Amino acid sequence: MAFNHLPAAMHDALGPLSATPVTDSVPMATNHGPGRPPESGDSRPSPGTVLDRLTAGAGRAARITHTEHLPPRVGRHAVWPDRIRPEVINAIQLAGVDHPWAHQAAAAEHALDGESVVIATGTASGKSLAYLAPVLSALLDGSEAPNGRGTTALYLSPTKALAADQRRAVKALAAPLGNSVRPAVYDGDTPVEEREWVRQYANYVLTNPDMLHRGILPAHPRWSSFLRSLRYVVIDECHTYRGVFGSHVAQVLRRLRRVCARYGSHPVFLLASATAAEPASAAGRLTGLPVHEVADDASPRGEVVFALWEPPLTELHGEKGAPVRRTATAETADILTDLTLQGVRSVAFVRSRRGAELVSVIAQERLAEVDRSLVGRVAAYRGGYLPEERRALERALHSGELLGLAATTALELGIDVSGLDAVVIAGYPGTRASLWQQAGRAGRAGQGALAILVARDDPLDTFLVHHPEALFQQPVESTVLDPDNPYVLAPHLCAAAAELPLTEADLELFGPAVPDLLPQLVEAGLLRRRTTGWYWTRRERAADLADIRGEGGRPVQIVEAGTGRLLGTVDEAASHTAVHDGAVHLHQGRSYLVRRLDLADSVALVEEASPPYSTTARDTTAISVLETDTEIPWGGGRLCYGSVEVTNQVVSFLRRRLITGEVLGESKLDLPPRTLRTRAVWWTVTEDQLDAARVNPEQLGGALHAAEHASIGMLPLFATCDRRDIGGVSVPLHPDTLLPTVFVYDGHPGGAGFAERAFHTAREWLTATREAIASCECEAGCPSCVQSPKCGNGNEPLHKRAAVRLLGELLKSAPPSGTPDPADLPGQRAAEAGAEVTG
Repeated sequence: MAFNHLPAAMHDALGPLSATPVTDSVPMATNHGPGRPPESGDSRPSPGTVLDRLTAGAGRAARITHTEHLPPRVGRHAVWPDRIRPEVINAIQLAGVDHPWAHQAAAAEHALDGESVVIATGTASGKSLAYLAPVLSALLDGSEAPNGRGTTALYLSPTKALAADQRRAVKALAAPLGNSVRPAVYDGDTPVEEREWVRQYANYVLTNPDMLHRGILPAHPRWSSFLRSLRYVVIDECHTYRGVFGSHVAQVLRRLRRVCARYGSHPVFLLASATAAEPASAAGRLTGLPVHEVADDASPRGEVVFALWEPPLTELHGEKGAPVRRTATAETADILTDLTLQGVRSVAFVRSRRGAELVSVIAQERLAEVDRSLVGRVAAYRGGYLPEERRALERALHSGELLGLAATTALELGIDVSGLDAVVIAGYPGTRASLWQQAGRAGRAGQGALAILVARDDPLDTFLVHHPEALFQQPVESTVLDPDNPYVLAPHLCAAAAELPLTEADLELFGPAVPDLLPQLVEAGLLRRRTTGWYWTRRERAADLADIRGEGGRPVQIVEAGTGRLLGTVDEAASHTAVHDGAVHLHQGRSYLVRRLDLADSVALVEEASPPYSTTARDTTAISVLETDTEIPWGGGRLCYGSVEVTNQVVSFLRRRLITGEVLGESKLDLPPRTLRTRAVWWTVTEDQLDAARVNPEQLGGALHAAEHASIGMLPLFATCDRRDIGGVSVPLHPDTLLPTVFVYDGHPGGAGFAERAFHTAREWLTATREAIASCECEAGCPSCVQSPKCGNGNEPLHKRAAVRLLGELLKSAPPSGTPDPADLPGQRAAEAGAEVTG
């Protein structure tokens, strides 16, 4: 399918705003009662009407490449199981819910039967109530025990904001039950003086996996009364626990089960997930337990209009004269501005912290040109803010004080922002599951909803807005995680041994890689073997060995040089690219320049400034093969999967003009290289295949490089990863394979499962890659097909046409789908992991 690039006359780099200002929010047409579509006489604007107003400006309509209409859906009621306490049912009815949806009742039944269950239904389908009904009923039973806390429940969320929101919801719902239900948040923001009360008296504790890992499990004797009575563990938004983070959380949950067993409790796990493929299987890998599945969504849904939006070409040219599209950030800011002027309550999801800040700043500037009183109705929300800043923004959003919000995924995860009418998604979020999760933030409570996906100038986004069937006619992805990754498992075995000495009986709980790994940990001096088991005998905290977010290292503090004020933090792993010398850092709408990154002290010193540009770091990468686990022939070439060592170095950064993305210049950096042992998929081609593809030696480097860039960009369509989770290298003659080779690797120690997924879907993945390159109408390559903004080689060399011929020749010899499972080498990986933890 050809890409519909706009004619040259339709650049519209800074499209005029056309809406008239409205200061009061206007909710969209609502379904009056479960499943009923809006009445035709309803005066409030439908999602289609709002979209028509957005596209009324010059050239705007041509930016819509596809509009998907999802009709309203009628809900199906059921009755609560009779084992739910009548007081709880009465409280639910007082909250306005007369009868549960069928999936809510089914999930509650499993919970009451003592069976772990995952509820995998759409956004705003009432998953919270499905697990809260049995939990509140059990807590009410437990309140009648002599100590008033005969039953407890633990709630885990991936973000602090979601836990705080859930506490508000539980407190409101359980108000008629009096002091029988005592919810409390226990996280890094909880004041020290409140923590003892939470441990001793709260019976519904809301926390996150990080605090469970670092704060609760290492101090389990102080939590003994809570853990002894633990009946339920709620895991909200469990589809977010994927990759390395999900693998870490899986091991934290195994440690929790082990400590609970020590106190005589065996809690039931209640998991809530967005719609996902094989949710019971994923939940089972996460918890290590058999899990039942409730995935038939019986809730009503309002009309959804989902538009795919491609920003226009500008008159600017990028590297090598490539055409440049208007940035998704600028386009999203204009859409958010127009929605705010219409009085439409909206959220724009942006992939990065910096992007969220930038969208907010641009929208505020646009609003100021129309009506300065509207400037305060738009704000940014992202991780990295200080606790008081986050709470203030959450309150403003709930009260309706804010009309427009530019947010990172810190807001995506389930916060009840009822009343939102539209969602704008700046760039494909990496998975269809996340796309629908973000889109579902609008139209809650049965309202109609508008969702817009604004494409970034990269291969995957460009492919998707011109292939809507890849979004709307494909199931959501399976969740990828690997709890047996020894790089993940090793520090958790140490943490478990520090909590309670490990015994032979514990080994099955932690998985099949344990027997190979324990001797390595003993040899490294991390554990001591005695007749009764394995002991942690070192003075430092074992829990500090594992950074469960997979980031590693101390967070880098961002400090204002002139005042010493702490602005926030950034992960150590991201500091080389985010806060290098000369980087632009945005915080609360203000821009700062990084004067110096001090890696030794983990501090980035910044000064407030207003440069007319943003910055993008560039890096170079070298790779060596450590072990080939499995390989299959693709004609004369080979498709391989195994262990590699990657050496990466940030070498420079680009300055790009705000709004347009025009490259203003490049500055060199002097940062140390970083080494990573991980998993990779790679493919080789032979001289005969190159001859058949008509790729001569002068074109070879550019063909491989272009194929590498595009394949990295397309992999998130086949594995639940973000482009930032993976990396790649292409070499015309690699010393380990002695052939032209393209590598794609997981960007986490020990791997994250993404390269393995690429190996299994290689035929489909590389076919889509070839199509994405071939379909782009540019002449020699552009950011929509083969250029990468991160390329440390300055996107040189690249040969678009040769890449298409090379991939076509390679795919002629590709075997049918369903490659064999890579044969893992646990002993090799265990040895590497033991050395990594020691280091």
